Amino acid sequence: MHFNPYGGSAAQVAAGLVNLQDAAPAELLAMMREAGMSITRLSAAEAADAIAWGRRLRAVFEASDVDTRVGLVNRLLADSACRPYVSRHNGMPAHLHYASEDAGRTERTRAYTAGGLAHLACEDPDRMGVCAREGCGLVFVDTSRNGRRRYCSTRCATRVHVAEHRARIESSA
Repeated sequence: MHFNPYGGSAAQVAAGLVNLQDAAPAELLAMMREAGMSITRLSAAEAADAIAWGRRLRAVFEASDVDTRVGLVNRLLADSACRPYVSRHNGMPAHLHYASEDAGRTERTRAYTAGGLAHLACEDPDRMGVCAREGCGLVFVDTSRNGRRRYCSTRCATRVHVAEHRARIESSA
């Protein structure tokens, strides 16, 4: 499935902030840049704020129904003071931003992730979730074709399927 820049990469940054709760600033920055953000540095204070914001973002991924998810996203949008405008920086074609280019990295990160989750909540709110493997807890944005992803990674899915297979073998023996 193809998402727009905010619903796609911004939602991926949101999931990354939720999943990297013990990360160093350099690790957070690498994740953000890999997902398409243009920030070039992240101070320890900014990283701490991003991690705290990630704790708030988790509730959106954990929400069990669309109305709750939308309500949580609306609070994030209000708290991030999103103000959409069209930008054309760095020779890029016109695209939507949710924080001014003069805003600090903290404000831009909050607006970017809240905007991404808002687009995802509007386009297909069931395409985000928490890994179904007991004890995992990582969140994900489902970009699979059929939209039925239940695990954060192939590794978690494989662990569950192998455990289920072994349980069937033991119960039939």
